[in-house]
Amino acid sequence: MIGRRTRRERERELALTHALQQDYTRLFVDVARALTSTLQLEVVLTNIMEKMAQFFGNERWSMMLVDKEKNDLYYVIAVGEDSKTLNGLRIPMGDGIAGWVALTGNPMVVPDTTVEPKWIEFERRHPGLSVRSIACVPVRSAQGVVGVIQLLNSKIDLLSDTSIQFLRVLCDFSAIAVRNAADMKRIHELSITDDCTGLFNARHLYTRLDEQLQTVADQPFSLLFMDMDHFKRINDAHGHLVGSRLLAEVGALVKSIAGELNPSFRYGGDEFVILLPNHDKDAGTALAKQLFRAMRSARFLQDAGLDIQVRGSLGLASYPQDGNSIDSIIKSADSMMYEVKGSTRDNLAVAGVGLLFAPGTIEGELVERPNLLPESGASNAGAQPQSLSNEHDEAA
Repeated sequence: MIGRRTRRERERELALTHALQQDYTRLFVDVARALTSTLQLEVVLTNIMEKMAQFFGNERWSMMLVDKEKNDLYYVIAVGEDSKTLNGLRIPMGDGIAGWVALTGNPMVVPDTTVEPKWIEFERRHPGLSVRSIACVPVRSAQGVVGVIQLLNSKIDLLSDTSIQFLRVLCDFSAIAVRNAADMKRIHELSITDDCTGLFNARHLYTRLDEQLQTVADQPFSLLFMDMDHFKRINDAHGHLVGSRLLAEVGALVKSIAGELNPSFRYGGDEFVILLPNHDKDAGTALAKQLFRAMRSARFLQDAGLDIQVRGSLGLASYPQDGNSIDSIIKSADSMMYEVKGSTRDNLAVAGVGLLFAPGTIEGELVERPNLLPESGASNAGAQPQSLSNEHDEAA
């Protein structure tokens, strides 16, 4: 009897183990499908964490990622009871249980948070979290810890060693998802970025213009083109390496004037573009003047022992009066820029207005023409600019 009972118990144990392994296998397959179904990080991580919650039966779960620049962790997913109290919370590296796990790379299981000093101190500064138990496991990649996964208020003390190991495997899956998303983000950034200046490239300009017209078609915006005057002279005098460094410095100036909300582009060669959402003609002209004056006062490549001055020919057009499509608004801004290049250079022309400044020289002061912006419905597009010299006949 004892032998038969022991054998039956062994058979039940084996059957239970087999069923558990089948559960693991199904879960691994589901997670693998989630990894290959999309490259959207939040979607993949949510799928992984939902499977994890089904398996471990925790009340709440969350995932935090490491922000290396700020040296802290932020919640990318937080689901369950009172999860809203976690969203937006940032935890310094080394702080609390999650911060300690991220800093050391070691997992931490706390069946009872009331006796854990790290949690007691953390909860004192962040009351109302209602966490009774916590399992926190690091998410690792080849570059180190990229985040942590937390299971809150699950029956941690009943988890087997196999379950803990399974949790670590799910963390590995999560690390793959984070790495894939980072790689795709980097590839996307490279595909839309000019490698010389770090600005967006011309291809991305067309994408942003299309988005602008599709999403906020009833909102005005302006487009500013700038071509560097006599850039070929600098290449001829100092070589292409110096020319490339000059392009990078001019690009940095363009970006600083444009600001974070107005994307800047290298359109090609020595041409730059700024897209100005929510800028009508007055607002666009005001920013164009800032760039014009900044170019006139800037000195470039001083750290290379040079002291180069370079000016720009600028052209501005505004939607919808100067063009109501991608091609027409680009053509309007581009034609204004070439109106400057074909006359005075070192100037700013606005569609429907013409040149904004009286002709001057590099040494002289430019005088802004009075009463430039026309009354509503008026146009000065046919105004002929005054020529500074015959320099416009030379190569750019």
